[in-house]
Amino acid sequence: MTISRFALAASLLCAANPAIANTSAEAVEDSSGDGSVIIVTADTQTSAAEQQAESTAGGTDVVSYRDYADRMPVSLRDVLAFSPGVYLQPRYGQEVRISIRGSGISRGFHMRGLTLLQDGIPINLADDNGDFQELEPIFFDHLAVYRGANALRFGSGTLGGAINGVTPTGRTAEGLYLRADGGSFNTARGLAAMGVADDRVDAWGAISADTSDGDRLNAQRRSLRFHGNVGLALSPVASTRFYVSFNNINQRLPGALTQAVALTAPRTAAPAALAGNQARDIDSIRLQNRTSFDWGATRLDVGIFGNFKSLYHPIFQVIDQNSEDRGGFARLEHEAGPLSLTLGGEYRRGSTRARQFVNLAGRRGAITFDAQQEARTASLYGEVRVRPVDHLSLIAGGIYADGFRRRTINFSASPAQNGGISFDTFSPRFGVLFEPASSIQFFANYSRSAEFPGFGEVFQTVGTTSTLISTIKPQRAWTAEIGTRGEAGIVSWDIAAYRATLRDEMLQYVVSPGTGIPAATFNADRTLHQGIEVGLDIAPTEWLRLRQAYSYSDFRFRNDAQFGNNRLPVVPRHVYRAQLRIGADSLHVSPNVEWVPNGGVADYRNTTRTGGYALLGLSAGAQIADGIDLFLDARNLTGKKAIGDISAVITATAASAIYQPVERRAVFGGVRMRF
Repeated sequence: MTISRFALAASLLCAANPAIANTSAEAVEDSSGDGSVIIVTADTQTSAAEQQAESTAGGTDVVSYRDYADRMPVSLRDVLAFSPGVYLQPRYGQEVRISIRGSGISRGFHMRGLTLLQDGIPINLADDNGDFQELEPIFFDHLAVYRGANALRFGSGTLGGAINGVTPTGRTAEGLYLRADGGSFNTARGLAAMGVADDRVDAWGAISADTSDGDRLNAQRRSLRFHGNVGLALSPVASTRFYVSFNNINQRLPGALTQAVALTAPRTAAPAALAGNQARDIDSIRLQNRTSFDWGATRLDVGIFGNFKSLYHPIFQVIDQNSEDRGGFARLEHEAGPLSLTLGGEYRRGSTRARQFVNLAGRRGAITFDAQQEARTASLYGEVRVRPVDHLSLIAGGIYADGFRRRTINFSASPAQNGGISFDTFSPRFGVLFEPASSIQFFANYSRSAEFPGFGEVFQTVGTTSTLISTIKPQRAWTAEIGTRGEAGIVSWDIAAYRATLRDEMLQYVVSPGTGIPAATFNADRTLHQGIEVGLDIAPTEWLRLRQAYSYSDFRFRNDAQFGNNRLPVVPRHVYRAQLRIGADSLHVSPNVEWVPNGGVADYRNTTRTGGYALLGLSAGAQIADGIDLFLDARNLTGKKAIGDISAVITATAASAIYQPVERRAVFGGVRMRF
């Protein structure tokens, strides 16, 4: 029995024990200036995040774990489904397409254009790319989503913004919490979490194990994860918290299909994926510290972190990488009367031993490539918020970022180049926030964003030569945004409209569909991203709530010499999701729908468009005893066959294997216990 399966079995056995504590129980928090204790609940952590989000003049939202408690959170898609403006489409297992406002729109692998953080500390690699699979949604108390330049307070200057997953502490989740899930495709998952606290010290830790055959051939996955933190109150002013995360993730890759196969036999795996036993296996350890000094009107956070990661990735060849990323950050918050400000900085530096081998059915063959890659990304940022009159805030800020990417070849069987390239840019931001009533806000902002190329964009294979593409430029954009959020009677809303004009957008296209060879990257001249992001909740009674999320996305070239005003591939124009919750905590049922009237285009020449679809689902929950809940999560009840995701090409044909089918019909269920 492997260690992952042993941990899963242990978690499931523990789930039979009723002697557990309530994760929402009261906890002690020493946060006052005189050292006295304050009694808080777990909701305090989420409320503080919501208050911070509401002080931002732009699109933000906070997703509590309660919002997805009745789902089986396989990936970020299950957690952020109703987060306005976040485009998430499952590909297989925990792999999803994630994009905000078209960030990394054509990146068909890994992630670009977003800053991912856990407890305020970045987990992106030093070249700003990342693997979102390292964020485990089942651990989080809540997630904060800051769209676009609104994420400046996290040191992010990207088009997409930032997503910060916040874990509980021993003060907000005291006691023992157990959860067991299972269902279709031989899926099983177990979670055990424990929090303890006294006047000066608190600790929280959680372990999860997951296994599944997946809904396609060659899509098996298993994982074992741990996350924990320990907090110390050093004085009435100073406190520190240490974090440790461990991930062992093994995911087989079923590959992309032709449109015909994806629509008729979605369980199929790509021939190249089967022959090469294609997979992505990740082992990672993250060590972090954040020390805080709270002087009332002024708060200073400083921290350091180290991320150590091993990637074993058989695709067209076996990609074998070991990386180390280290860095630090500082963030100062000050508020005095009508003036408040944020000042901060961040430094990340990493090195990667990158090797490639001939893929012999998933095993290493002869070595073909060996290089040392070094990257740095650093930023300084600041924001000033002034309230000249009641109910009105004026905001101005900016972020300066610089970075470099450098590669030194140790060995290569084919011609390759050493080389390096540096970047730097300044991105200002201006905003206004008007609050005519305590529960209603209007906002507007105008901001610049910039994204530096990562190693995948800077070093590309041209023919048989791995070479430095020194002509690749950073992507820049100016974005105008207006919106409103608030609550009035039975209705609450979060609505934003944006228009981003981009220069040198980094776009990818699949060179050899079906082989797994990473896509080539080019800079477009001018492109346009504009859209509307809507979150609308209606709750006429305590036992009836309608949640809705709608995104309109119009992404296109602007007078391009080759593609004219064609639409950019992948993201469909309209996406609508709704869920109707009927009942109370003791018993409730929630039918849901995802509707895409027309699919996205598949190629830059706009010759092929995928069809639309509607997926029907149902979730339910029941409290069978104090602190014991059952839940049900059923997906794609009608067994709809449709295209869920696309890897863009220049011109799509019937033979283009670039499509991922939507999730197949599945039913999951489980139990949560807390006392």
